[in-house]
Amino acid sequence: MLFRRPATNHPHNPPFYHFHSATESRSNGGKPLDLHHHADNKSIPVFFRRPAKPFPLKESHIMAHYAIGDIQGCFAELTALLAKIGFNHGTDTLWLTGDIVNRGPQSLEALQFVMRHESSIRTVLGNHDLHLLAVSYGFGRIKRGDTISPILEHPERLKMLDWLRAQPLLIRGEKHVLVHAGLLPQWSVAEAESLAQEVESELRGDKAMQYFLNMYGNKPRRWSPDLEGYNRLRMITNVLTRMRALTFKNQLDYDFKGGPEDMPSGLRAWFEAPGRRHLSHTVVFGHWSALGYLNARNVIALDTGALWGGELTAVNLDTNEITQVDSQSGLHWATTL
Repeated sequence: MLFRRPATNHPHNPPFYHFHSATESRSNGGKPLDLHHHADNKSIPVFFRRPAKPFPLKESHIMAHYAIGDIQGCFAELTALLAKIGFNHGTDTLWLTGDIVNRGPQSLEALQFVMRHESSIRTVLGNHDLHLLAVSYGFGRIKRGDTISPILEHPERLKMLDWLRAQPLLIRGEKHVLVHAGLLPQWSVAEAESLAQEVESELRGDKAMQYFLNMYGNKPRRWSPDLEGYNRLRMITNVLTRMRALTFKNQLDYDFKGGPEDMPSGLRAWFEAPGRRHLSHTVVFGHWSALGYLNARNVIALDTGALWGGELTAVNLDTNEITQVDSQSGLHWATTL
């Protein structure tokens, strides 16, 4: 079976990236969030502190190499899945497709777990991870159904936000490349890695606040190497963290969030576009829960809708064997709407 849909249908995710000015948090009594101060009241903005680079791992030096789809705060499913595959933190490595947090019931616990095991677990940033960071800077709003407040209100929030800000948008291995949403067909793996590093440099440097101020938006829709400034950074971010469907001219479509069988005329999945220049590697990604599990055409899609009552899925990247656990969190999401 190439396509594996979640066990139950779910509503489509609402459009995510549209601009919000500095907004107010319901969890803060209507006052703007102020998350960048230490307990001693010394103002030290997060964006002036340079996080350490993630621990480097190589595919050729592991016993087993797994990848798991979007967790989104479904921590019980994550621990159950790791137990089911017999994951060994001392010898195995795990890639996560991003969106560690949000909408599931245990976003805080999921983030803390991944941080605690960063020597064996690597993740890329997803759109919900970036949403958490944007809200922490005041450029975004906590929306109905979000479950990021426990992180933003935690005494060690600065440590968690710094760590998250240091994570990459793309991880390149010997045979696989990991991203949250996908790669444009005209990008080679080397080019995509270089473009991802442009955004990562902004996130980890002194201009992070300006980046989040300019992150939201649906334009430009078409990539050009001549793009500059925040239009360029926004386009790279949207491709790597939001993309599902493309027009036949390789323009991003932000409206369609259904499955392949419901694709409107004039659109196609990003990995169906001809002339893909990244076929040297298999692209491992999540984000598209209505797509479900797919292992074909040099892609492995791993978001199988754990949040929506589907499954959380792991794949052994050496053998292509998949392992799944049923969702325990779908009821939580349904009752928060």
